[in-house]
Amino acid sequence: MRIVIGGAGRVGIELARALRDEEYDVVIMDQDSRAVSNAQGLDCLVIHGDMTSREKLIEAGIVEASVFVAATPSDEHNLIACSLAAHAHSSGESKHPMTSICRLRNQDYIMEYKNGNLKNWAKVDYVVNPLAGAIQRLNAGLRSTDIEEVIPFGDEAYVIELEIGETAHTVTNRTLAELAEDMVHGMPEVVGLKRNTLRSIIPTGETTLEKGDKIAVATNGLESFNPALIMFGHEITYFPEVPKVAVIGATTIGTQMAEEWLNSGGRVTVLERDLNLANKIAGSRIGAHPMLEIIHGDHLDREILTEVGIETHDVAVSALDNDHENIAAVLLASDMGVSRTGLMLYDADLVKVTQRMGISFAVDRRRVAVDNILTHIHQKLSGHFALLSGIPNIVGMTFEVTEKAKFAGKTVAEAQFPEFLKLAFIKRQNLSGTWDTTKPTDDHLLLENDLVILFCHQDKISDAEKRFRV
Repeated sequence: MRIVIGGAGRVGIELARALRDEEYDVVIMDQDSRAVSNAQGLDCLVIHGDMTSREKLIEAGIVEASVFVAATPSDEHNLIACSLAAHAHSSGESKHPMTSICRLRNQDYIMEYKNGNLKNWAKVDYVVNPLAGAIQRLNAGLRSTDIEEVIPFGDEAYVIELEIGETAHTVTNRTLAELAEDMVHGMPEVVGLKRNTLRSIIPTGETTLEKGDKIAVATNGLESFNPALIMFGHEITYFPEVPKVAVIGATTIGTQMAEEWLNSGGRVTVLERDLNLANKIAGSRIGAHPMLEIIHGDHLDREILTEVGIETHDVAVSALDNDHENIAAVLLASDMGVSRTGLMLYDADLVKVTQRMGISFAVDRRRVAVDNILTHIHQKLSGHFALLSGIPNIVGMTFEVTEKAKFAGKTVAEAQFPEFLKLAFIKRQNLSGTWDTTKPTDDHLLLENDLVILFCHQDKISDAEKRFRV
């Protein structure tokens, strides 16, 4: 299957690398010679040219393509490219349809998509706007300490990535099977492991854990984060039921951050130096919320921060348009007494840097965008698709239990999943139409229409799809 990617920036390159690991036929194109040079190390065809050029799209093989992804930083460029790519594909002698995926930031365009109009006038099948997913990851990651990554799989299913600490004596140097048998309250499911320079692995019952291992743990609900952290050698500080949150910047991102915290029961202070932006959020749908306070002032002014009682806040997050300004803002808040600080970054290289600075949690917006695009590319799946961050080449996928797969009516033990597949969650729709998430056990019965979330190496994805007949 050929996939053409327009844009060789961070998102495009990371996406191309992930797809090549799955052995897709990938073409990546960009009109910037420096971006093209950066992409030359990828095992795929790299084309120097504008994706809004019909000639270049044809050179990239758009007629034979099954997927076109427009992933440049320009919304307008992406929209034009999707429309032109769809026309060029249909004008050729293609024997199959093409799916177009467009990365967008402008909320007006996103509303056009939600209202069903974008398909008609821009030929866009799916829109990727990672903002909502990035905010969800950030808010979840700030509720516990020492978590390196949080990946939501929907309906209270989370995978957290962390390092096994020095005090994790009870779980190290013993097999996972032994731990599962001995743990009175159950052993969290370890779905991925990375040790030093060794290849990432899908753990089995015979796998032993060592201090310093990077692990990915399947957890059910935010309240399950802290017990997992304690078990794996981390000290924790409990998160208040009604957190007091400072949001720095009344940008579009800041407004959505504030709304998310308000919806989860937080008390929010928004600090904005631009009077027009402060007035805009005051006049928005959340402006009259009784738990919201809007302050017009400079977030780098210590006197103003003292006046708003920044030291009484449990969390400070920054929503400015520049990574370095965001870092400076939360570092000052931390210096003045805020214990948990977080931000979303455009530059993925800064995520690890901020951890060394003492910032509690940072989200790489590029990675969220890549996961969203990969989910749309893997349309045969039934939900979220995500790459683990610190455990390379391990991926989580959602499958539906169907009659074709022949798992319905069997227990997990009877289904006999191979060792290269790690079953993390089972989801089942209840009578109210919502989904309940449970941790699987050997005697858990699989029913038709259940959703299962499994983890495997990228090179085993096709094997997993065959097992589920998708």
